[in-house]
Amino acid sequence: MATPAPRKILVTSALPYANAPLHLGHMLEQIQTDIWVRFQQSRGNDCLYVCADDAHGTAIMLAAEKQGITPEEHIERIRAEHERDSAAFLIGFANYYSTHSEENRYWSEEIYRRLKANGHIASREITQAYDPEKNLFLADRFIKGTCPRCKTPDQYGDNCEACGATYTPAELIDPKSAISGATPVDKASTHFFFKLPDFEDMLRGWLAADTLQPQVANKLREWLDAGLQEWDISRDAPYFGFEIPDEPGKYFYVWLDAPIGYIASFQNYCKRTGHEFDEYLRPGSDTEMYHFIGKDIINFHGLFWPAMLDSAGLRTPTGVFAHGFLTVNGAKMSKSRGTFINAHTYLDHGLDPEYLRYYFAAKLGASVDDMDLNPEDFVQRVNSDVVGKVVNIASRCAGFLRKGFDNRLAGDCAEPELLADFVSAGEGIAALFEAREYNKAVREIVSLADRANQYIDQRKPWVLAKEEGREAEVHAVCSVGINLFRVLMTYLKPVLPAMAAKSETFLRVSLDWHALRGPLLDHELATFEPLMTRVDPKLVAAMLESGAGAAPAEEKPAQQAVDKKSTKGKPAKTDELPAEIQFDDFAKIDLRVARIVAAEHVEGADKLLQLTLDLGERGQRQVFAGIKAAYQPEQLVGRLTVVVANLAPRKMRFGLSEGMVLAAGPGGEEIFLLQPDAGAEPGMQVK
Repeated sequence: MATPAPRKILVTSALPYANAPLHLGHMLEQIQTDIWVRFQQSRGNDCLYVCADDAHGTAIMLAAEKQGITPEEHIERIRAEHERDSAAFLIGFANYYSTHSEENRYWSEEIYRRLKANGHIASREITQAYDPEKNLFLADRFIKGTCPRCKTPDQYGDNCEACGATYTPAELIDPKSAISGATPVDKASTHFFFKLPDFEDMLRGWLAADTLQPQVANKLREWLDAGLQEWDISRDAPYFGFEIPDEPGKYFYVWLDAPIGYIASFQNYCKRTGHEFDEYLRPGSDTEMYHFIGKDIINFHGLFWPAMLDSAGLRTPTGVFAHGFLTVNGAKMSKSRGTFINAHTYLDHGLDPEYLRYYFAAKLGASVDDMDLNPEDFVQRVNSDVVGKVVNIASRCAGFLRKGFDNRLAGDCAEPELLADFVSAGEGIAALFEAREYNKAVREIVSLADRANQYIDQRKPWVLAKEEGREAEVHAVCSVGINLFRVLMTYLKPVLPAMAAKSETFLRVSLDWHALRGPLLDHELATFEPLMTRVDPKLVAAMLESGAGAAPAEEKPAQQAVDKKSTKGKPAKTDELPAEIQFDDFAKIDLRVARIVAAEHVEGADKLLQLTLDLGERGQRQVFAGIKAAYQPEQLVGRLTVVVANLAPRKMRFGLSEGMVLAAGPGGEEIFLLQPDAGAEPGMQVK
């Protein structure tokens, strides 16, 4: 059977903002990406990982001004720090660049010109908050005031951290510029917009093409069902970024040129190395392109980016892989809780970066669920799995081989079937790595390690070594153990590259996935050296304690209003986890039993069903529910369910939705409407 040709794969992860150090949330994404890239390379594929610093925006301009340096000096210093910390965690970038580059300027202008030539750029005048002292238009996060709902002072211009309310800056009580303290005034300005609604049909096809995880595709369909809005892609001077061609004083919004930075970084790599560039951008090419991102920026990568590429005549991504947030001890990373941990804080406490690589791999799956870093679990998993199981196989066998057999393995394999089982497990493990189900792959590898240790425990070479004439048995058992260790480390090489390199030195052989078919026989080993030490819980505790002193700098906004004058129907922000609410807030929700008297498909909606609900004396309501994948309309008529009866009506392009039915489940076909017990009647309040 012919060996398939190597795949040509370009991989990126989201660009860190050049305004703050990397934290462990960044490392979660970079490690997830790096493992996948190293796995592809271990299978013989031409897989390249490029990234860059996201270097534009008002926040960077202001940070540089505060330090008395130029924005260029500021972003270069941050980029050096980012590269240093990523390298310490063994992230294998083929190229790490900056969006403030000539390549990115060229591609930002070129893509914009193509969009404009195709009729996909609009312009109109909008009114925004303006700082009359700083002479600067103010994004929502640069306006502070008193929350109009709970009256908490010093809240940002788009949401209240105290009560979770969302609002516009105009609704704030006594708004002030967070930069100068001046009271903002309204000022009109011409802005440029990408006509995203023109791509509804294209995007529906894109979302149906298995390029995103099902949960992500379902979330993005909500944007389509609510009606796409044009996207504001311009900002007014002063602004640190690229000026829009032929539009003096107008600059590309940071989120316009950020994803284009992937192309720019890859082009810079190709210029340096002579690698082919054009074939990776050509529609219909047999090359592949994947983006690893956080779930807070799925709208940019799942809607705006593919639509821009489509208009510009460039290929769209083969896949976009989103992950959840990193929590620490079950809580969002927070300065006040001592759970905001920078990457260099971890390193400064003498913790091996491969501890974290293994821990993340052991917990990461292909879903967008959040992942928790639990200190006790972290220590236990690394010490038990890596040191106590995998390393233990090599260390306990190597001593006998060094003392009695001059570090040479036996000339034949005493357990060919056992070794064959380990090798045959490789294809299943490879499939799990390919699907980004790292936690399942690690579970399989650790299970094999348990079998290897059980084999050694059953044969007891330490007992055999004390009995005269049984040297050959000791030699055979320990040689099998080392061969099993070789297989395990080959599978773990994408996760633990430094430990794999030490193992290659010890084994005097490259850990090659395709070279496992035959055992190492009559093979000389190097003298065994420790591969990994145990995690010291005291170091972990000290790291967490020092994390209380770290705080994030001003970050690039994950989302911005598409049009300040027209944002109805736009999903809520996803860059922040929902704020905690008090019981009194929850008690305001009026839950009522409703009977579904009619249900029908909604033309043009992938996810919605239109329900007519009878709430008894409260009359009938129309509700649009995202349950189409789980139910046919005829299944619903006549059944009772639970509805939020006091939810403000929401105008959608399909009509007015006058409530919300309650359901549970992971999504897709697994959505289950809440159903009251027998005896419930329409209109009855649910307590």
